[in-house]
Amino acid sequence: MKLSVYVASAFSKDHTGGNKAGVVLFEDTLTTTQKMSIAKQLGYAETAFISESDIADYKFEYFTPKEEVDLCGHATIGSFSILMHLNKLFKNCYTIETNSGVLAITIKDDTIFMEQNKPIFYDAISPTEFIDCFASKSIDSKSPIQIVSTGLKDILVPIKSETQLHALEPNFDKIKEISKYYNVVGMHLYTFNDDRIICRNFAPLYEINEEAATGTSNGALACYLYEQHSLQKDVYVFEQGYSLYSPSEILVKLVTNNKNEIEKVYVGGKGYYCETKCLNIEDRE
Repeated sequence: MKLSVYVASAFSKDHTGGNKAGVVLFEDTLTTTQKMSIAKQLGYAETAFISESDIADYKFEYFTPKEEVDLCGHATIGSFSILMHLNKLFKNCYTIETNSGVLAITIKDDTIFMEQNKPIFYDAISPTEFIDCFASKSIDSKSPIQIVSTGLKDILVPIKSETQLHALEPNFDKIKEISKYYNVVGMHLYTFNDDRIICRNFAPLYEINEEAATGTSNGALACYLYEQHSLQKDVYVFEQGYSLYSPSEILVKLVTNNKNEIEKVYVGGKGYYCETKCLNIEDRE
């Protein structure tokens, strides 16, 4: 059978770059095996499958070429870009059912913000564990390496400079090994250049060596910077994807209470429709 699949780019900068994702709309009878096949054929980091929900406006499922994951920021932003492109959006706020819970989506002009879970801070890890992943001399020892999640667990690794960040030659086999040991999606590396925050993301355990834009990782990073660096911003702006020649911009807003505790996390950005692909898949069972 033939199936039409939309392709969107999310977290784009000036309507270019960003991170591509597949989007499948309302094909409710697809099996898990077929969804895996579609994600593998497309070859993007994630593909989103949208269906009806009894508890939210939409139900979202996310598949990498290897397996299902609970949440994906860029595939969500990309999906709402497709819904916007098809003139299927009629209000500014939506809810989506995901394996990470029911989350809110807010649309302001052409920027789409996605609610994340409250941050969970896990283990801090010694820099010595990363010696074989990339040049350990590039790691900034002034800040802890820590596992943080706002929906998916990532290891957040501080790097000394933008030059060193872009010069890294990662050992993906070693990154995969450590990611598996700590049960995380991957490693999110970051550095500062004046007011800019620049990132790279590696997730070879999920067959994604490097990703151009990652919403959940930067949601976690904003929370980490707020807690560990006392860095408070109205909007955190993260730059990513330059190493892949696909410049991306990810926005994060934090809502705190009167005790300065993080109450809500919103990850946002812009996206655009790229193309529609026609795939051949095995007939439904």
